[in-house]
Amino acid sequence: MKEGFRQSMAWLHTWSGLLVGWVLFMVFACGTASYFRDEITLWMKPELHRASHTVVDQGVATAQIQKLLEQRAAHSPRWFITLPNEREPSVRASWAPPPSKQEGKPRGRRRFENASVDPVTGEELNAARATRGGDFFYRMHFDMHYMPVLWARWIVGACAMFMLVAIISGIVTHKRIFKDFFTFRPNKGQRSWLDAHNATAVLALPYHLMITYTGLVTLMFMYLPQGLSAVYPERDAFYADLNGGPKAEAKASGVHAPLTQLAPLVAQASQQWNGAPVGRIAVSLAGDSNATVTVTQQEGGGLNSSLPTLTFDGVTGKLLTEADKSGAAVETRGVMVGLHIGRFASPLLRGLFFLSGLAGCAMVATGVLLWAVKERPKHLKARANGRIGFGLRLVDGLNLGGIAGLLIAMSVFFWANRLLPVGLQGRPDLEIQCFFTAWGIAALLALAFPARWMWRIQLAVAGLLFALLPIVNPLTGGSGLFASMAQGLWPVAGFDLVSLLLGCTFLWASKRLGTVKSSAKAPAKVKTEKEVAA
Repeated sequence: MKEGFRQSMAWLHTWSGLLVGWVLFMVFACGTASYFRDEITLWMKPELHRASHTVVDQGVATAQIQKLLEQRAAHSPRWFITLPNEREPSVRASWAPPPSKQEGKPRGRRRFENASVDPVTGEELNAARATRGGDFFYRMHFDMHYMPVLWARWIVGACAMFMLVAIISGIVTHKRIFKDFFTFRPNKGQRSWLDAHNATAVLALPYHLMITYTGLVTLMFMYLPQGLSAVYPERDAFYADLNGGPKAEAKASGVHAPLTQLAPLVAQASQQWNGAPVGRIAVSLAGDSNATVTVTQQEGGGLNSSLPTLTFDGVTGKLLTEADKSGAAVETRGVMVGLHIGRFASPLLRGLFFLSGLAGCAMVATGVLLWAVKERPKHLKARANGRIGFGLRLVDGLNLGGIAGLLIAMSVFFWANRLLPVGLQGRPDLEIQCFFTAWGIAALLALAFPARWMWRIQLAVAGLLFALLPIVNPLTGGSGLFASMAQGLWPVAGFDLVSLLLGCTFLWASKRLGTVKSSAKAPAKVKTEKEVAA
């Protein structure tokens, strides 16, 4: 603190952002894509582009999917049904394999079987390719896929805490923060990077604070379990009170009993919620006398993610529990989680969230790049041979692999979805393997050649792969851009338009890196963050 409080905050801002910047960029990029995970999933299943996109009676759709599940998953301990909405045209169902088939599966990574049904014709969409779709990005931004779940969430939580510290210390450091927002000096080297960082940070500052803090709230019971353990010795009882439902999971009685018809339960729940539609249905122990049916209201009716829930007896259809009222603490947490996931948002508001997320990606990227730009003159001056040291070279490689490499990996994920054979065994896992393989190759090249020309190559590759997706879409069975717009299939058309825009942006950035020439004059002295804070 010898240099003053504001200068100390500048140091804290720099290092709290740099140390976790590459993880934060992945979290922001994948989390931003998750705002449209339903649309991404629909695009990645081109067979569904021709499914009926008209609003249908939920009772009819429920009866059709129940008939399929009774044929395909009669011995499954659990069914999950998602009814159609404006973002998802088909009825989706997933079910857990019978217990005997789950032996040897890692805990927390169970594989469910899936099916989709046209809500109008009742026809099973057999040809729909298996894919994780947008759910992969959603899970990736806090589970990191291959990493053990608890480890991943602890790492992401620690990075989010660093992010919160970086945001607050950045606000303290830049006392002229709003003036800096309206200042941009192109072709000025370090100054240009600083201006870009300030502008993208201030542009969506309320969003950055909200998304970081609420991200920590979503996993608060894992990070701060002491109070929960003191009041609820049995964790299942706590989640039953939080989410509704029985205090403990029912066990199979071994006595066969036919499952009640689900359509009347859906109608009863919607009537009780003043006409609000049903979003999800969970069936436990179908065909057993202890079967239960849990019906949850469709998302989008409000900020609160803690949605009203009704639990019925799976044999008689009698209402067992109702969880549509909760205390202030549950309401507060539900609103914060709802703000984070953005499922309540209209298409326009979701688009604004998406743009704010892109600003967050740019903020993190320019922050880590700014550090390298600032340090390079110091390293060159300190070394007689004119070569930078290992530390700066490592940061340059991580910047390149963590930013441009991730962009390549995301585009390769979409290309793999269209190029891998539809009936290939383990297809969803192969798509994900293509994602990580592409990212690994790009990262290795970045670490080996952390130079401007490698930036140009990787940004050009990412740009081409994204820009060509609208062309690949109709060539591989999907609905083309103009056809989608004519049919009102805006989720598919929107994906193609965003891909084209991102691709052009990355291609422009690659070209820009090749045209910017270093000035022959000595660069003007640029104030450091500590000098700015003084």
